[in-house]
Amino acid sequence: MALTGRTALLAALGSLPVGVWDAGWAGLLAVNAPLALACACDYALAAPVRRLLLTRSGDTVVRLGETADVTLTITNPTGRPLRARLRDAWPPSSWQPGTEVEASRHRVTVPAGERRRVTTRLRPTRRGDRHADRVTLRSYGPLGLFARQGTHRVPWTVRVLPPFTSRKHLPSKLARLRELDGRTSVLTRGEGTEFDSLREYVPGDDTRSIDWRATARQSTVAVRTWRPERDRHILLVLDTGRTSAGRVGDAPRLDAALDAALLLAALASRAGDRVDLLAYDRRVRALVQGRTARDVLPSLVDAMAGLEPALVETDARGLTATALRTAPRRSLVVLLTTLDAAPVEEGLLPVLPQLTQRHTVVVASVADPHIARMSTSRGSVDAVYEAAAAAQAQAERHRTAQQLRRHGVTVVDATPDELPPALADAYLELKAAGRL
Repeated sequence: MALTGRTALLAALGSLPVGVWDAGWAGLLAVNAPLALACACDYALAAPVRRLLLTRSGDTVVRLGETADVTLTITNPTGRPLRARLRDAWPPSSWQPGTEVEASRHRVTVPAGERRRVTTRLRPTRRGDRHADRVTLRSYGPLGLFARQGTHRVPWTVRVLPPFTSRKHLPSKLARLRELDGRTSVLTRGEGTEFDSLREYVPGDDTRSIDWRATARQSTVAVRTWRPERDRHILLVLDTGRTSAGRVGDAPRLDAALDAALLLAALASRAGDRVDLLAYDRRVRALVQGRTARDVLPSLVDAMAGLEPALVETDARGLTATALRTAPRRSLVVLLTTLDAAPVEEGLLPVLPQLTQRHTVVVASVADPHIARMSTSRGSVDAVYEAAAAAQAQAERHRTAQQLRRHGVTVVDATPDELPPALADAYLELKAAGRL
């Protein structure tokens, strides 16, 4: 069978003596001038890369675990058709492991004077901003023997937001809130409640809620019903120090704390409360204040997107002072931090009275489910040692929690999956008890 086109040329090139290749173009011309001319023409007919015009469009925001499509438009203003291989480079965390090559490389053909689009699908594995790197193109001639290569910088940023997986718990928590806030009237008492309405007394009602003036004006005994006050202030404080970098499962503790904070913020904003955010280790990493109920959740998600644990010891005094400046009047301060003995006893406990004397304080911490599994290990010497170590770790956390409770702090200690609903329940219980 006769060889034609590119195959024939490659066969001819492959049959040339090594010495001809070593002699370069001069040696090639001396042996086979028509072949050399064909190669030179192939190179000359390849579309020049630097004259191409590249622009981007597409998604700028995506939740962690979802996909984002970024479209690259290639305009060919030259008089030669573009036949190219293209690599759209992004940081490695822009894709799931092992999928980068398939997702970032494209074949593209753009006729002279026209434009084409290629789409790169990102699936980020970390929160934060992902910035596009260089676009590399290798432009081939019609025979594919030689190519021109060049790069373009086409800036684009995709912000990767927290996944907010705990939003699945929001409907059930809102149902409890509706029972609490008076839409289905219930009798509640305590500091921080607002008068709702009068109704007829039924056996079992608290006699202290009887409205004697209203009773005197009618033939039945009237009692006041109450609803929790709205427009309470809630300050979410994220400890972004070294302890938040500890991994629990596949993610750092900070990610679980962010998820719990988002669920509480969504619930509290629906309850009519104002929610602020402070992220701190040795300096303020993020601060969100004064947002309306409609804007608070998008603002928190955007501020949390770029938060990363800092490998430094948290300055508890600085954190407390900043929290007091951020919340000048009585508020619910929710501190998402560790229950490890050393950071709490040496850092938090000495300054805790400054917070508790002015605010209601909740400390929420992420527990490691692996510790709970270790505590049930049996069957071998290693397993027994693991169980003993786990029991000791659990006892230390329990002891630390008890120290905090003696200062009037509500403590929520739960695994990553259980922390968001547990923290939301603690908020609802405080609201029902009139402690906000």
